[in-house]
Amino acid sequence: MSDALNDSDALYLRRAIQLSAEAGWRGNRPFGAVVVSRSGTLLGEGRNDNTETGNCTRHAEVNALSAASQAHPRDALVGATMYASGEPCVMCAGAIFWSGIRRVVFGIDAVSLRTFRALQAGADDLEMSCREVFATSSQPFEVLGPALADEALEPHNAFWHR
Repeated sequence: MSDALNDSDALYLRRAIQLSAEAGWRGNRPFGAVVVSRSGTLLGEGRNDNTETGNCTRHAEVNALSAASQAHPRDALVGATMYASGEPCVMCAGAIFWSGIRRVVFGIDAVSLRTFRALQAGADDLEMSCREVFATSSQPFEVLGPALADEALEPHNAFWHR
C-alpha cells in the first residue's frame, strides 16, 4: 500500500470492491467505483457493465462519474474522491481528470490486473499507470494505492478462475 487509509477511505474503497463483485456476478469484468464529496457525501457509484450493455466505455469509474454528474452540479465533484476497486485505466483516468476530481484511492494495481487479462484471449492493454496520466496535468493529484489489495483481488479470483 502506498499510504495508510483513514477509516472513511477504507469504508468507501470496500464499497467499490463490493460493486466489483456485483459486476463479476453479472458476467462483467469485476470493477466498481464510488465518488464521494469532500464532506463525505456519496455522489455516485458504478460498476463495470460493458458485457451487459455491449458498450466498451462502460467502465466502473465512468459509470460512477455519470451517476454523480446526473445527480449533482459539476462543482460538487471538485474536491471529491474517486474510490476504484482497481487502478483506473487510461480512459478512466482521463474522465476523472475532466470531472475535476483530483484524489483517487484504488485497490488492486494495474500490473497485478494484467495477470488476469492474460487469461483472456486477444486481451490488450495500454500499459500506463493512472499516476503517469495524472502527472501530465498542471494540477496536483493525490493517488493512494494499491490499498486493501487482498480484498480487491478476491472478485478477480472468483471471476477469472471460474
